[in-house]
Amino acid sequence: MQLPVQSQSTIYAESWEAGAGPDDLVAIARAADRAGFAYVAACDHVAIPRRLASAMSTVWYDPVATLAFLASATERVRLLSHVAIVGLRHPLLTAKQYATLDHLSEGRLILGVGAGHVQEEFEVLGVDFERRGFVLDETIDALRAALGPDEFPEHHGKLHDFEGLGQLPRPAQERVPVWVGGSSPAALRRAALKGDGWLPQGDPRDRLPAQIARIRRLREEAGIKGPYTVGAIAEPLYVGTPAWDVGRRTLTGRPAALAESLRAYRAMGVDQIQVRFRSRSRAELTDQIAAFGAEVGPLL
Repeated sequence: MQLPVQSQSTIYAESWEAGAGPDDLVAIARAADRAGFAYVAACDHVAIPRRLASAMSTVWYDPVATLAFLASATERVRLLSHVAIVGLRHPLLTAKQYATLDHLSEGRLILGVGAGHVQEEFEVLGVDFERRGFVLDETIDALRAALGPDEFPEHHGKLHDFEGLGQLPRPAQERVPVWVGGSSPAALRRAALKGDGWLPQGDPRDRLPAQIARIRRLREEAGIKGPYTVGAIAEPLYVGTPAWDVGRRTLTGRPAALAESLRAYRAMGVDQIQVRFRSRSRAELTDQIAAFGAEVGPLL
């Protein structure tokens, strides 16, 4: 699940999150850890321009700091950046941060990456917004080297060129999974050819089969083999019968009914689903997480 509190876009934030803080994040991450969730995720934005602040808000916790903080409060749940705008930073800087996170969490990192969409962020950091796709493509290649097993990684590209510079500690994982976010044709191609997985950006159910088929076709045409993780973001959920208006799109009901609905994703070829629960308080959210883990998860 994408963690609440750490990002508070008006598209999905609940009203109680405005007054929440570190204790709430820890409690929610621990609830997900106990309930058997695969990962908890944090977003990435450096700064939000005033023109977008009313919709996006300016609450965006740093993903490395947030996930490192939660690594020490959890035991097994994995830690996903969903998504890190890695093109905004030099790959050696990104590698230092995320390698340390993987080392400290004993191999729980999943590096989710994306191209970004806020032009002012790129401009203020001196990165070409119009070429952000090209920048991301090479940055992924550079990160593959910089997050690999070599103490002195090497990469020679058009944007970044480094060798003979050592970085310890190395990641605990032999290969840090890189999941690529986005649903545009360019993002799909990038996910297929450069990623270990795909993080769609809110694709509705009826669009997913064609997107998944395209990824598989691109990988087959390129001769790429090996494990690959296809993701999906489910509709908002509420386990049980809500006593308040949770919205027309929210899936509600008994665990068996929710599981039957969510199993449709597996039939499409989805490997992992990201869930979000409607809630009026931290307590209601952690109760929903526990109920899902105990009563819905086993049926999936």
